[in-house]
Amino acid sequence: MASLNCQSRSVEAPWVTRYRARMDPAPPNSGDGAGLSGHLIGVDVGGTKVAVATLEDERLSSPSVQPTQALSADGLVGEIVGAVESVRADRTRAVGVGVPSVVEFATGRVRSSVNLHLAAFDLRGVLQDRLGLPVFVDNDATVAALSEAFDEGGRTIVQNLVMFTVGTGIGGGLVLGGRIYRGSTGAAGEIGHTLIGMSFGEGTPKRAGFPQAGSLESLASGRVLDRIGADVAAQRPDSELGRLAAQGEHVDGHDVVRAAHDGDPDAVGALRVLGERLGIGIANAINTFDPDEVVVGGGVSVAGELLLGPARDVAREFVLSGVGERTQIRIARHGGDAGVRGAALLAGLELAEPEVAFASPRSEIEARS
Repeated sequence: MASLNCQSRSVEAPWVTRYRARMDPAPPNSGDGAGLSGHLIGVDVGGTKVAVATLEDERLSSPSVQPTQALSADGLVGEIVGAVESVRADRTRAVGVGVPSVVEFATGRVRSSVNLHLAAFDLRGVLQDRLGLPVFVDNDATVAALSEAFDEGGRTIVQNLVMFTVGTGIGGGLVLGGRIYRGSTGAAGEIGHTLIGMSFGEGTPKRAGFPQAGSLESLASGRVLDRIGADVAAQRPDSELGRLAAQGEHVDGHDVVRAAHDGDPDAVGALRVLGERLGIGIANAINTFDPDEVVVGGGVSVAGELLLGPARDVAREFVLSGVGERTQIRIARHGGDAGVRGAALLAGLELAEPEVAFASPRSEIEARS
């Protein structure tokens, strides 16, 4: 784990200690108090799979993963219900669900979704009707941030955290002041759509479809790594990626990561390019939030330091002096379990203390209900 500034600190003056206490108050759910109670179920829904696990007595079960073949919202709901029923018990208290979508958290309604057939869909309401249990739905990257900032008992371990999920696209989640931050509509944290490279030489570029040209997702996602890997294979036939292509294999980002771990210099260079671009996005996040931690997860994060090292170096160059001196930049701890773990924590925290654990405003819809 590395910070932007690794210099040792001198003994703080009393006024500095008092200032830190005001700036970094202990969050309501932190400390050594009792953890979450009951049998909780977490579901992680992706474009190609549905994973499910249980959390009880601060222990997470091994996730069960099934491919999804749903071609409609009803079909996907059926797969989620089937996953929940496969691990449900009489003592189950609630279900949490993470989806790669813009979610109005207060109601559990999916507002928009790129990879799933869920746009303008009341996912929470439908699942509650089908399951007869309390259900809580949130964006998958927000759920991943929750997984990294809270322990298995629902106690806060990081007060200020920015999560980057680097997979097919790039998602983001925010924990500020020990609480999940969702913004006024529940859509906060769309870090992948922040702009990191755009030319204004001829005026403002024309708006295009998302991801916008020049956005972090358009320049540093797993989909981009696929393209870089294919280009390396075509241009460097003597490389490990080139040899794979010559054998008729379709080269993608997974091959780039494997080749880089094997020491192939061209694959290492491809990850360096991706990492440096990601570093600009990380610098923007640090300049904006001055967090305790920036955490990189998602499928591409299996590259480890081959991705994070260049990202950290570039972020250090573009962070304003005096900002981010306490920020640690690290790879996510929970890997493939992050989605189901965070979803189960979501269910337990919201069921136990909704107004304490989560700081996002409730919507007008809920206020009128």
